[in-house]
Amino acid sequence: MPPVEVRYERIVVETDRYRVEGDLKLLQESYRNRLSDYLNFQNNEFLTIVNAELKAIDGSGRDWNTPVLILARRYIHLVVPAGQQGNNP
Repeated sequence: MPPVEVRYERIVVETDRYRVEGDLKLLQESYRNRLSDYLNFQNNEFLTIVNAELKAIDGSGRDWNTPVLILARRYIHLVVPAGQQGNNP
């Protein structure tokens, strides 16, 4: 069986307390190879984000980094590909 090809997409996720930037693993040759398809798949209760940088939204300085972050979907308010947030015409 050939190895499954994956790609990492840099995303930004916002919760009540943190803005998280990190990499989400997507399968290259899958029907869920786009971020929107992955997020809309009903069986994903958690997002596993690697190389995560967390910044406190309240500016308190409680920022931190972690190699792996497992984030429950119910806490997520916003998900965008990195580099696309805040681009107003």
